[in-house]
Amino acid sequence: MDEYNMENTEVSGGVSFDFRGFLFKALNLWKLVILSIGLALIVAYFINIRKENVYRLSTLISVESDQNPFFTANTSISFNWGGVSGKVGKVITTIRTRSHNERVVDSLQYYMSYLSQGKYNKIDVYTASPIIAILDTSKEQMLNQPIGIRLIDDNKFEIFVEFLTSSKQVQRYNDKKKYFVKVPQGPFLKTFNFGDKVELPFFNGVITKREGRVLVPGKECFIKFSSFDFIVRRYQVGVAIVPFAGSASVLQMSLKGTNKARLVDYLNATAEILSKAELERKNLYATNTIRFIDSSLSAVNSSLKDVSDEMNDFRRQNNVFDVNVEITKLSEKLRQFDFQKENEKSKLNYLNSLENYLNTKTDYTKIAAPTSAGIEESNILSSVSKITGLAIERQSLEYTNKEGSPIFKDIDRQITAEKNVLLETISSTKTTLNSQLNNLNRSIANLEGELVGLPEDQQKYLKIQRKMNISQEAYNVYLAKRSEAAIVKAANVSDISIIDEAKDIGNPPIGPNKTLNYMMALMVGFFAPMFFIFVVFLLDNTIHGSDEVEQLSNIPILGLVGKYNYKNNLIVFEKPKSAVSESFRSIRSSLQFLFKKQGTSDGKTLMITSSVSGEGKTFCSINIATVYALSGKKTILLGLDLRKPKIFGDFNINNDIGVVNYLIGESAFNDVKHPTHIENLDIVPSGPVPPNPSELLMSDQMRILITQLRKDYDMIVLDTPPLGLVTDALELTQYADATIFMVRLDYTKKGMLALVNAKYRAGEVKNISFVLNFYKHKTNHNYGYGYGYGYGYGYGYGYGVYGNAYHERDGESILKRTKRFFKRL
Repeated sequence: MDEYNMENTEVSGGVSFDFRGFLFKALNLWKLVILSIGLALIVAYFINIRKENVYRLSTLISVESDQNPFFTANTSISFNWGGVSGKVGKVITTIRTRSHNERVVDSLQYYMSYLSQGKYNKIDVYTASPIIAILDTSKEQMLNQPIGIRLIDDNKFEIFVEFLTSSKQVQRYNDKKKYFVKVPQGPFLKTFNFGDKVELPFFNGVITKREGRVLVPGKECFIKFSSFDFIVRRYQVGVAIVPFAGSASVLQMSLKGTNKARLVDYLNATAEILSKAELERKNLYATNTIRFIDSSLSAVNSSLKDVSDEMNDFRRQNNVFDVNVEITKLSEKLRQFDFQKENEKSKLNYLNSLENYLNTKTDYTKIAAPTSAGIEESNILSSVSKITGLAIERQSLEYTNKEGSPIFKDIDRQITAEKNVLLETISSTKTTLNSQLNNLNRSIANLEGELVGLPEDQQKYLKIQRKMNISQEAYNVYLAKRSEAAIVKAANVSDISIIDEAKDIGNPPIGPNKTLNYMMALMVGFFAPMFFIFVVFLLDNTIHGSDEVEQLSNIPILGLVGKYNYKNNLIVFEKPKSAVSESFRSIRSSLQFLFKKQGTSDGKTLMITSSVSGEGKTFCSINIATVYALSGKKTILLGLDLRKPKIFGDFNINNDIGVVNYLIGESAFNDVKHPTHIENLDIVPSGPVPPNPSELLMSDQMRILITQLRKDYDMIVLDTPPLGLVTDALELTQYADATIFMVRLDYTKKGMLALVNAKYRAGEVKNISFVLNFYKHKTNHNYGYGYGYGYGYGYGYGYGVYGNAYHERDGESILKRTKRFFKRL
């Protein structure tokens, strides 16, 4: 063995991943991979059959800037301005706002679901339910627990609920308030008539029969209430809206869900509510104008009535019904001046009101049209139009942006700038109007001076007549403007129209994607165990094959011992034709070649050790001693594992006295030596466990014993303690002509070979070789390792385990076996 160069015993190079080893590990565990894939496919199958079909329905809406058909160049009141620009973005934003979806959910009462028991779970039946619940939204409804309704006959039903707790959360849907109420814990059951008002702590409303549905006695259906905000949020996120086919003004709105009728109603309702809201926004300017005209018309109407009453009273009292032609002409001129004066005053009043509004209010969406007061100043019309448009735009953005957002600051800046321009324009226009009023007052005063010479009753008659004419003219003007405004408003149409409403035309389901689920199951089923194997392989620090031994150490492998299931450790003697017996004969041949090179004629000593207990050291000692004895060699087996003696059990002798008694001088050697039923084989058990095993093995008595045994025997086999645990074995290396270090595959740690390498380089052990125990010919880690070394092993291993006498696994629990299985992976 001296020719072995141990200078490079340590594994050279850095840490590398053994991909081939990992591949063979995975192939060895192919059953685990197949099982995992099978389980994943079963899970995917149950997911596919349990999940409800998912559908997607859509509707098309158009966003245009529709011109009112009654708005022409001759129309005195204008309500429309702007175009399509920006409206598409606003519509998309509005559909995604919380407030819009709240209106839709509230109108459809989608916080209430009609359910029916399916094969695996409760499914949403919506309008297919045989009942209708008319809710009292001012009272509480229980959240998140189905309320069972069992049909008894055409007139009666019963409500049943199982309450696990004594309190439940409820919600009032009129003000959306949530709170907890007391409920009767345990099963609840009560009978009602259809159409009766139901007042319970957890439900308030009326249950009626749905027209066109057949009531089946005994059928159970359910009503479930959900949080209003939760449902709104679900639809707010669920509704998708995108431009259709590249069109700038046509939008496609779609929604996914499990009930197609519910999807149809939501999409059509959201489009209808959106259209109505847009029309209301569009008519806001006109509505404010009509409101302003109505208030002015009411005041003029009251004034006209008072003047008419005054004229009738005057005529009854003074009997004056007419004046001459000349006075009539003067009166007509006065009437015209008075009418002009009233128009100017009306404009001035509007401007004063508008100026005060701009200085004291912040909501500029309620400004009436200037044309309603007869103001045609283009600067004023333009400024009011811009301010109102910006205010409406700001109001629509409040649903999607926080106050203080840069976009609000920009709009406010534009409103302020336009408002300052408008206030300046109002101020200059008021100056012009006051000047015109002064001129009219002077003209009226001149004409009134010409009437001073008339009798008093005629002067009074003319005064009353003038007042009545002014009121009548004003009334007629306001009435005409209001009619015009009402016609324009009535003829207004929404800029949003439904091109193609949502409809169930047999749309196929889009989910669940069963093929994708199966593909995902295949991937998860394959990669999950592969990842598990990878982690186990990466963390595994045990030796699994001869290739690893070769990589970790330059110490030669003397032989391989397969697995064998037998009742005791005497396999070579009792099963001489077994493959394991042949393995030990192969090891004997290799040892003979080694001993011949040493050239000594005395008996040979063979020390057998291992890194830790349980690696087959005692098993190997017994069978190597047996194979030498059967070859005619006079052999003795010494049990020098003084800390954990084992070899006595298989030979039916006791361990009361042994080598310990001899070493301490208590017994003669012949007293501790036992002949065995195997010819040429003697055995010396360890004896009682001493307090100082190392000192005994270092004693002179031990040296004397070995010297004498070399003379008396051809072969001395030393069964020693594990080299990696205690120093006892190191004390015996001086007596060993050869040393066998047992490596149990799937058990011995890789770090133990480094320990052996270090001791060999230091000269603490010599002539050492490895014997691989638990060798499996088909193991994944023995790729590339043939039957080399010329020792004749390779007779079809893989026979199971050695037996209870060696492995000490009597009564081992299932849990321990499971742990051992995963530890060996």
